[in-house]
Amino acid sequence: MKTALWTTAMSFALMGGVYFTFSGFVMRSLQALPGARGIAAMQSINRVILSSAFMPLFWGTTVAALALAVWGGMRWGAPGMGMIASGGLLYFVGMFVCTAVFNVPLNNALDAVEPSAHEATTLWSDYLVVWTRWNHVRTVCCMGASGLVLAAARVMG
Repeated sequence: MKTALWTTAMSFALMGGVYFTFSGFVMRSLQALPGARGIAAMQSINRVILSSAFMPLFWGTTVAALALAVWGGMRWGAPGMGMIASGGLLYFVGMFVCTAVFNVPLNNALDAVEPSAHEATTLWSDYLVVWTRWNHVRTVCCMGASGLVLAAARVMG
């Protein structure tokens, strides 16, 4: 079980690292480009990611988070189980729900515009601020969940 917890925690941290990359420099790099080029680049990223190795990690960690939340919740009083449940729930809500409710709809709206269209400029400037803000949330939640699961693994011996 300890190996499964460590693997899950590292996977949560890996997802946090992906999101950190975007928050740390990818979005600022795209913002530095002329608007149409930044939009086109982000549209490409959003399309390519759907058929990349990121997606199995995304779905696998989402399922793992739900499993941890349920398992920890069912055994709440046992050593480490509160941290396991909290880590799973933090990851599920902070990564998956945040992505589904905020980032994906923003990506879909961006995908629907022609990068050189006049209305794309306003959409892009709003997108950069709002998408990045929610990405910061995903980053922090992934890392926090990883820390909780690691701490629980340690407590469980």
